[in-house]
Amino acid sequence: MALSRFRFEAIGTSWEIDTPAPIDAGIRQELLGIVSRFDCTYSRFRKDSIIARISEAVDGGSFTFPSEAEPMFDLYDRLHAATDGAVDPLIGRDLELLGYDREYFLSPRLRDDSLPRASWPRDVVRKGSELSTRRPLTIDLGAVGKGYLVDLVADVLETAGVRDFIVDGSGDMRHLGRSALEVGLEHPLDPTMVIGIAKLLNRSLCASAANRRQWGGNLHHVLDGRTGEPTMDVIATWAIADDAATADGLATALFFGSASRLATAFDFSYVRMFADGRVEASKDFEGELFT
Repeated sequence: MALSRFRFEAIGTSWEIDTPAPIDAGIRQELLGIVSRFDCTYSRFRKDSIIARISEAVDGGSFTFPSEAEPMFDLYDRLHAATDGAVDPLIGRDLELLGYDREYFLSPRLRDDSLPRASWPRDVVRKGSELSTRRPLTIDLGAVGKGYLVDLVADVLETAGVRDFIVDGSGDMRHLGRSALEVGLEHPLDPTMVIGIAKLLNRSLCASAANRRQWGGNLHHVLDGRTGEPTMDVIATWAIADDAATADGLATALFFGSASRLATAFDFSYVRMFADGRVEASKDFEGELFT
């Protein structure tokens, strides 16, 4: 399709929306309002977010998120269970201690291992979109949040009657249209190469790679919620699902353990690359691999 491209910045990265015709100015403003409110609510890098309030509540408390947060928290419940706790939104403190904090310190700090590790089902009581805590907790929604925002943006476009679009939040994508979109799977160790092509038709594709946010040698943003340490076995993942939030969460979950176990709880296809160069793909992967 002949494309009109709407570019903007959201949650610290570049976004693009491709449509056959320019998006109405009113719809553009609505989209920008959604991404701004999302950042104000869920970012751990802002001092005025609900996430920041939870991290600063010395004795804990009750915190009410917008109703849109409930399915996102439901997804975290499922991912936490399917990975035995490896995917956990309470890794925020671990990321800060490794240097990936509000100031981008990017140097590890001393960890107090005498304190019990925070755990999503143990330290948070949830009722819908309301979270209750008993101590300061640093939530990081990076495993699901960007994909969920892609879905919110896509929902606005569909409600406005747009029937052909590609929403691309820097690698987290949702497609709607009559013709499949071919997407190159970037080699995690060489951005000039691709290891294959995904064919995306009315679905979502999300990718994650350990080298995308890497610092201090082997430190990166994909942490095991059970240990607080970066995972080393898998270095890149791609997940295709109906919605971007699920694809985003599964792209993180694929760094840990068995893909077949995830397949019992979720409907998706995938590719992942291991540190030793091996590439694994589901039998129903919609695309072609070159390696």
